[in-house]
Amino acid sequence: MRVLVTGANGMVGRSLLDYFSKKGVETIPTDLSGQKLSGNLLEKGFVASLESLDFDAIVHLAAVTDIKKTVENPRLCYEVNCFGTLNVLELAVKKRVKRFVFSSSANVFGAPKKLPVTEESPFDPRVPYDYSKVIGEQLAMSYFKNRGLPVAITRSWLLFGEHDQPTRAIVRFIRACLSNQPLTLYNGGKDTTAPSHAANYAKLVTAILENDVSAGQAFNFGGEKVVKIRELAHMIKKLTNSSSELILAPPRTELEREPQVSYPSNRKVEKVLGYGHELSLEEGLKRTIEWVRGGEK
Repeated sequence: MRVLVTGANGMVGRSLLDYFSKKGVETIPTDLSGQKLSGNLLEKGFVASLESLDFDAIVHLAAVTDIKKTVENPRLCYEVNCFGTLNVLELAVKKRVKRFVFSSSANVFGAPKKLPVTEESPFDPRVPYDYSKVIGEQLAMSYFKNRGLPVAITRSWLLFGEHDQPTRAIVRFIRACLSNQPLTLYNGGKDTTAPSHAANYAKLVTAILENDVSAGQAFNFGGEKVVKIRELAHMIKKLTNSSSELILAPPRTELEREPQVSYPSNRKVEKVLGYGHELSLEEGLKRTIEWVRGGEK
């Protein structure tokens, strides 16, 4: 199988390429820049040029994911995350791919009122990024129902790993702990989630590509362990043997005063796809710590 991967430069994309390589899956990575095959998915000429390539599936990761940026520039968010997705869906139909995997987000559920979050839980998007993923899901499912395109949707909770952005929580925590600097936890670190190393997500995508029953399905996905951010910080402090002080700070905004508690049920991925996690939370953290220690290369 040969897989076209959009957004291949991101943390999830790079983890996916690494995992596929180990499993003998051929990939065609693409992004705005930095790849042999680079271009803008909003440019129909670039997307049309991909039609001449030989691939059997598409994993569509490309998106504007910076929440602050999507709030400041919602038009860019919707152009890239929605119209870009539409262009790739059209490409998928023309190539008659065996699977189109759309990377959505747990953000479509907002602040869930019932836990754990299942695939049937109601959407409650809040910011433009969230809404763009809801729209992307609807576009993908319309192509499944009306064009017969075998799409599958993934909704991931907190993913982390090598090549992650330095501003994101886990890398920020690791950096602080390795230098024994104070570690600030906003809202007292009460937010709760189910973090997972990106290699686990790569294994999920592989299972989706290999299993025909995934077509037309959406899959919630999170780590095997539910933790508060404060617990996560303590884990990182212990694994790095750090003397960092944990500073329990107030919420950054009034909207964050109520802790965000969100984690999924993994029952569907386990039952339908026979999925089991590649790495435990601790193993994933250890790998990421070693990457940061090595200079984040």
